[in-house]
Amino acid sequence: MLYQLLYPLKDLWFGFNVFQYITFRAAMASITAFLISVILGPFIIKKLAYLKVCEMPRREHVENLYELHKHKEGTPTMGGIIIIASVILSTILWARLDNPLIILALITVLWLGIVGFIDDYIKLIKIRSLGLSTAAKFTGQIIIGAGVALYLYSSGIIGTELYVPFVKNAVCNLGILYIPFVMLVIVATSNAVNLTDGLDGLAVGCVSIIALTYGVISYATGHINISGYLNIYFLPLSGELTVFCAAIAGCGLGFLWFNSYPASIFMGDTGSLPLGGAIGLMSVLIKKEILLFIVGGIFMAEVLSVLIQMLSFKFFKRRVFRMAPFHHHLQLIRWDEPKITVRLWIVAIILALLALATLKLR
Repeated sequence: MLYQLLYPLKDLWFGFNVFQYITFRAAMASITAFLISVILGPFIIKKLAYLKVCEMPRREHVENLYELHKHKEGTPTMGGIIIIASVILSTILWARLDNPLIILALITVLWLGIVGFIDDYIKLIKIRSLGLSTAAKFTGQIIIGAGVALYLYSSGIIGTELYVPFVKNAVCNLGILYIPFVMLVIVATSNAVNLTDGLDGLAVGCVSIIALTYGVISYATGHINISGYLNIYFLPLSGELTVFCAAIAGCGLGFLWFNSYPASIFMGDTGSLPLGGAIGLMSVLIKKEILLFIVGGIFMAEVLSVLIQMLSFKFFKRRVFRMAPFHHHLQLIRWDEPKITVRLWIVAIILALLALATLKLR
C-alpha cells in the first residue's frame, strides 16, 4: 500500500524512491510484523486469559506426557490471532498490492486462519476437546488448496512445471495433475506445521527459518540477472513475495518473544494452519515444491514419524517411537523441552543452508 501511495511522489522528494526496492520493503515488513506482534501480544494474552481461552493438556492415554506438560495448563492459546494480524497488516503496508501472488498469499493466510480459529473456538470455548471433525477441517483446507490450484492453472501465471533440485534442466510438466499436486502441498504442509506445534517455540521458530530461506529464493527467482546466473526459473512477480516471507519471519520472531519456553501463549490451530499453508503456498509460487522436503525437513520428519507409528502398530502391533510425533518421543526419553526445541532449530538452519546450496549445485 505504501508503495502505491508514496513511490509516485518520488519526483517531489527523492527519498520516496526507496520504496521501489524490494529489499527495503522486505526489511521494513519484517520489522513492522515484529513490532505488531510484540505490541499486540500482551493485550491478546491478557484478553485470552480473561476469557479463559487456555491450554488443556490431554490426560487420557497420555499419562506420561501429561506429567511433562501439566505446567502448561492455564496458558492462553489461540495466539494465532497475533500471527494473522501481524502478517496481513505488515504485508498490506509494505507489499505491492497490484501483485496477484501477494493477494493469493493473503487470502490463503486469512482463510486457513479462519479454519483454525473455528477449530480452536469449538475446542476451547464450546469445550469439545477434538474441535472440528477431521472431515470438516480437511474440507476447509482442501477448499483453499483447490481455489489456489485452479487459479494458478487457469491463469497460467507460473506454469505447471515441476523442477528437481540438484539436477540441471530436470523439469516435469504436470499438466492437469498440477491441480491435485498443489492441493496436496498446501494441505499437507498446513497439517505438518500443526503436528509440529507441540513444544514451546518449536513450530514458529522453524517456520521463521523457512520463511527467511524462501525470502532469499523468492528474491533470486524474481531477479532476472540473479536467476539467470543461478540458472533457476525466472518469475518476475515472485520477487514481491520476499516482502511476504519477511513479514512471516518478523511475526515469527515477535510471537517467539512470548512463545519461547516457558510459553506465555500458544498459537493453536489459529496460527499453525495458516503458517503451514503459507509455507506450502510459497514453495508452489516460487517453483520449489520438491525443495520443501529439504528446507521443511523438520516438519516432514514429524509427519513421517506419525505415519511410521500408525503403520507399525496396525501391521505389527508394535510402536517404533514411544510417542508420535517425534518431538514427544524425545521428551519421553528424557530430553529437556528447551534442548529439543533448540536442537531442532539447529537442524532446521542446516537444512535451510542446504536448500540454498541447491540453487548453485546443479
